[in-house]
Amino acid sequence: QVQLVESGGGLVQPGGSLRLSCEGSGSKFRFYSMGWYRQAPGKQRELVARIISSWNKNLAEFARGRFTVSRSNITNAAYLQMNSLNSEDTAVYFCTAGTSENFLDRYWGQGTQVTVSS
Repeated sequence: QVQLVESGGGLVQPGGSLRLSCEGSGSKFRFYSMGWYRQAPGKQRELVARIISSWNKNLAEFARGRFTVSRSNITNAAYLQMNSLNSEDTAVYFCTAGTSENFLDRYWGQGTQVTVSS
């Protein structure tokens, strides 16, 4: 059974940084893709970033210049480095994993809370 476990969330002041991690287990194969979504209170869930390889990744417009997505070349782990955080980044962040280009978000983690507040 595939499981994704996020960590690294917490409370941070505006302008601060956090690094989220996602550890995948239960898969015999390396995930085709890994991604990050977020959902703020009262808002729809939105894509933050997705990575297939170091040269094939994308970031939402709001994340460009502030966030960096990466993944392990060996294990099913992914990371989201978030800098220059502001209150609008407050949300639950979810990790996803895909098995092919048609199933980019097949698996979901439980989420980790990120709160940006002074």
